[in-house]
Amino acid sequence: MGAQHRWTAADVPDQTGRTAVVTGANSGIGFHTARTLALHGAHVVLAVRDMERGAFAAARIRAAVPAARLTLQRLDLASLTSVRDAAKELRDRFDRVDLLVNNAGVMWTDEGRTADGHETQFAVNHLGHFALTGLLLDALRAAPGARVVTISSYLHRLGRIAPDGPDSPRRYSRFRAYNQSKLANLMFALELHRRLGETGADTLSVAAHPGLADTGLGRHIPSALRRIGPLFAPLFLQPAERGMLPGLRAATDPAVRGGEYYGPLGLTETKGYPGLVHTARRARDPESARRLWAASERATGTVYPF
Repeated sequence: MGAQHRWTAADVPDQTGRTAVVTGANSGIGFHTARTLALHGAHVVLAVRDMERGAFAAARIRAAVPAARLTLQRLDLASLTSVRDAAKELRDRFDRVDLLVNNAGVMWTDEGRTADGHETQFAVNHLGHFALTGLLLDALRAAPGARVVTISSYLHRLGRIAPDGPDSPRRYSRFRAYNQSKLANLMFALELHRRLGETGADTLSVAAHPGLADTGLGRHIPSALRRIGPLFAPLFLQPAERGMLPGLRAATDPAVRGGEYYGPLGLTETKGYPGLVHTARRARDPESARRLWAASERATGTVYPF
């Protein structure tokens, strides 16, 4: 058990021959995940909103891994048109996708709506990834033992999916909206696992969360929290390179099984070595998951080919 608690990037097996798509790969956890996968031989697709920042990230990876096989793919998860375009380009370019890491996200943003009319955090964190996964599902199922890893948060425990729908008009709370989107991420991963199992597919759907990682995701933190944050950072905060480990383990550890959830094993799950962690009961409620799935298909126009 002790060795399991100390799983690190050094434990990643050879990834040669695998094609891995990582959303939000230009910075933070996504960048470190992409770099580590490239170091271990994967052909990594950096799926990014800003192509200039993506090119800079690719250059950084190549500086560290001269033999890296990288592809840049524009993907704006706030736009369902962009998601559909990106999925088509990826299907045209690759016969199969071995790994999809649904990592990109926004956190605690001001109230806003996407061009498609959806609340921004829910749209970027959940709906965009829901659509992308569905549109790439045939390419994933074409790869033996493919995996979909969806990044949630330990804050999913505070999340509630509004009974009248995630986009229901009510007083906006940046915290409530984020927690809702992260609960949706986890519910999606578990429901995808269930549905894949019903088809007999060997594609795995796994979830992970990074704990409390030092990334650009916190740029929307209110100023009051910014002032007190440094006092508690040494106790709970870990660098992005450590925050990537739960997702990396979910993506590469041969012992991983579909429907599992990985996170830091330290106190409060904010930092520590990666291992299996618990999900909130509401994330495992099958009726809620079915309602969320149906609502997500309607919102994105993406019907999964099961």
